[in-house]
Amino acid sequence: MTKEWREKSTADLMSRHVSNEMGYGVPKEGWRICLAHEFKEKRKPFQAKDVSLANVWEHIGLGVRYLKWWYKKTQVEKKAPFIDMFRAQPLRQIYGAPLGGIGGGTITRGWRGEFCRWQLNPGMYHYKTVTANQFTVCIRRGGQTVYQQVLSVERPPTLQGWNWGYCGEYAFYHALYPRAWTVYHLPGQNVTLTCRQISPVIPHNYKDSCLPVAVFVWDIENKNDYDLEVSIMFTMVNGSGHKDDKSGGHWNEPFHLEKEGEAVSGVLLHHCTTVNPYTLCIAARKQSGREVSHQTAFSPKGTCSSLWSDLITDGRLDSPTGQCFSPPTPKGEKVAAALAVTCSVPPQNRNTLEFCLAWDMPKITFGSREREHMRRYTRYFGSKGDSSPSLSHYALTHYSQWEKSIEEWQRPILQDSSLPSWYKSALFNELYFVADGGTVWTELPEDVDISGGVRSEEGGLPAQPAIIKEYGRFAYLEGQEYRMYNTYDVHFYASFALIMLWPKLALSLQYDIAGSVVQQDPTERLHLMSGEYSPVKAKNVVPHDIGDPDDEPWQRVNAYLIHDTAHWKDLNLKFVLQVYRDFHLTQDSQYLRDMWPICQAVMESEMKFDLDGDGLIENSGYADQTYDGWTVTGPSAYCGGLWLASLCVMCKMARLVDNEKTYQHYRNILDKGSAAFDQLLWNGKYYNYDSSGKDHSNSIMSDQCAGHWFLRASGLGEGEYQAFPKEKIQSALRSVFDLNVMRFAGGQMGAVNGMCPEGVPDRSSVQSDEVWIGVVYGLAATMIHEGMWEEGMRTAEGCYRTVWESLGMAFQTPEAYCEKGIYRSLAYMRPLSVWAMQLALNMSQKDPITSAQNGDTDMKDGQEVGENLS
Repeated sequence: MTKEWREKSTADLMSRHVSNEMGYGVPKEGWRICLAHEFKEKRKPFQAKDVSLANVWEHIGLGVRYLKWWYKKTQVEKKAPFIDMFRAQPLRQIYGAPLGGIGGGTITRGWRGEFCRWQLNPGMYHYKTVTANQFTVCIRRGGQTVYQQVLSVERPPTLQGWNWGYCGEYAFYHALYPRAWTVYHLPGQNVTLTCRQISPVIPHNYKDSCLPVAVFVWDIENKNDYDLEVSIMFTMVNGSGHKDDKSGGHWNEPFHLEKEGEAVSGVLLHHCTTVNPYTLCIAARKQSGREVSHQTAFSPKGTCSSLWSDLITDGRLDSPTGQCFSPPTPKGEKVAAALAVTCSVPPQNRNTLEFCLAWDMPKITFGSREREHMRRYTRYFGSKGDSSPSLSHYALTHYSQWEKSIEEWQRPILQDSSLPSWYKSALFNELYFVADGGTVWTELPEDVDISGGVRSEEGGLPAQPAIIKEYGRFAYLEGQEYRMYNTYDVHFYASFALIMLWPKLALSLQYDIAGSVVQQDPTERLHLMSGEYSPVKAKNVVPHDIGDPDDEPWQRVNAYLIHDTAHWKDLNLKFVLQVYRDFHLTQDSQYLRDMWPICQAVMESEMKFDLDGDGLIENSGYADQTYDGWTVTGPSAYCGGLWLASLCVMCKMARLVDNEKTYQHYRNILDKGSAAFDQLLWNGKYYNYDSSGKDHSNSIMSDQCAGHWFLRASGLGEGEYQAFPKEKIQSALRSVFDLNVMRFAGGQMGAVNGMCPEGVPDRSSVQSDEVWIGVVYGLAATMIHEGMWEEGMRTAEGCYRTVWESLGMAFQTPEAYCEKGIYRSLAYMRPLSVWAMQLALNMSQKDPITSAQNGDTDMKDGQEVGENLS
């Protein structure tokens, strides 16, 4: 990856920008793109037809079973499959930073200004651009309107009475999540508008971060020598572009709220569906020198000339009096509302206007409609469905505090000159998925027992752990197209973002998973991959996920039908590794006390896979399910490495709880297993994919050091708590860099999953020749832990530039892409693992927090844990 290529890839996004105006307060770092940019490469989603003939023949049984299941789901049950191999989402290269906090639903505003992706019903997406949802500017001079323009580059077939077609070459978009900026230079007017979008996604803040709100701050710069009067109009349809917009019965009403010396006015758009009704709210702050006006209702079809004329006449809307609400819409009709704010801008000066968009859907039901859940924000704003005015008032009076907190959090990283610009953009912008991953954050109902019926004294958990009662339940999807909540093998990678930024949510999720571990469901169910029937859930086995939002998450775990849960050995190991890493980073002794017996139980359930007693678990069939289609026999680098790392962690935790007998038990297994691992898998340069000796068993797997990565992230991996020789890990990483990175796509696309020793991508399975972005970020973190800073950064940079700069996948980072042609599963959880890179950087720089945790703190906490257990 040459320096010229790097500079070109960044410059391409802004190559069509012709204005010299850079806006007000736009940061240097982030993702920037001209509104006139067009991506040259148009990729297609991976679908069933893309499976090679060789793999089709191998998996013909799976294909037949999936087709039958898909037909039943779509045609008989009339539901959406949680993975749809026939109707993958096409690539739309339009998305920007999503609006809203965590767990209350999201609305995505595209980088060209469209409101174009909606997730108000929890976990369920639809991708509609609502044409009438726009910002419009009106400029007046000397009592006359001189300019009025919809701030959109589109020329839609509807609303022809509006002035569309803003020239995108005079504007650019800049994202540094959770904020984004759009800078519009108005040709011929000598005026520059900067729209700053703010969502309350704030690390370690568990109140404001859950709010379903966003604020738009418009900075207006008048470069002329005369006064101007400027109005910004915000229009919004009552709905989201979904078919229920025309279901009838929706209505709007204006509101005004004064509280604590601050006043807010706006329009409430009541969306009265049978299931999950909600209220949208557009609001503005009433301040001196600013006039707020509104139009309660207009029809967003036809030419809509009357609204346009209303604004152009005097820069204000009529604000009708009398009947304060619109009549309910007839079936088949839509209704919209408009809000305008007007201010004067002196010559060579600047003024500011503020808007808020809020949505209030306090009570939610999932697809099965079995239980009503309360969103987290109802703890602070109530659950009656009348909170939109209070939400908007709170947002407009607190957003400056949010921004201060966001800036304090981001500043040390943004000002670190040793870090490349692309990394800073990746680190913050990939966080979009914490909010926009179908995320739900709910209160724990008083009648819910998360323990699975096994109480603490029996090696289980409290019925209602204190951390879930205080911080609520948290769940996010594997991907917007792979609709399963808290998919645990993927959360293993993504969890770094949560444990570093919202650790209470990470621990809450772990308690939920732990409670499900001890549960069992003997119901026999067909597993599509094997074609065999087996129990839905075995005892002391970590579930693949906690369910589909189109069913009832938390109540019916493991919605995944492709594999048998009992064969996912790595899930148990990933649970153990996360338990210790989370303790290491939080020093929460109660958490360790609660999780220790669960860890022992899942490790003992793994022991049965050590078939020959060599201390190393065996794999069979799809047991080590790293890449679909790679049948593994005997120990493998990935699952075997996770096993050794888990044994190492169990040794550490046994010492912390002062249990020498248990320590020695796991120590003996670890010593035997490490020797067997080296003997069976080490080839002198790297660890073979598996030990079968079959074709491709000597493939170089990019993720072969995952177990060691977690040890290093947990402050282990050396001395007494070392599972892998340092020189072998570094040799393996160099092999991966030399072959999987540099011999793949000219070193410009990250690390391919599997590479043959001769330097040709392994194409023996559907996924072995893919790049998994989240795995690459984890690999880069491992390299950084091992002092390979340059190699790690270059490895990760290829993924960032491919996704964000070449393929137009901003704010929809996929699970995977191939060198050419296709991608798979847009908007995926795993790339949140970029935060593992930041943890590695913190630890390599001897961050004071992590340094303290590596010192005497462990001994003190270990003594406390041991005393309390005894």
